[in-house]
Amino acid sequence: MPGLLRGVARTAVVAGTATAVSNRVSRRQGQRWAAQEEYQYQQQPPQYEQQPPPPAPAGGGTDRIAALKQLGELKAQGVLTEQEFESEKARILAS
Repeated sequence: MPGLLRGVARTAVVAGTATAVSNRVSRRQGQRWAAQEEYQYQQQPPQYEQQPPPPAPAGGGTDRIAALKQLGELKAQGVLTEQEFESEKARILAS
């Protein structure tokens, strides 16, 4: 029995040591990656800050017409109530 307890205790110590070392390695690697990302960010800002937003599509009338047709079909099918239809129609026409 004392040999069995000694073996179990040794296994517990080895497992605990392995866990501690693994956690330390993971923490160090995470810190290195964070430092590397910060360095890269300082060297070159993200691409979205360098480019202006894309221009609005020209002649958006065809999109509105298609949206209104689809909206009318949904109302005809009974998917939309009159209030929902009017609300969405106003939103489409306002954009």
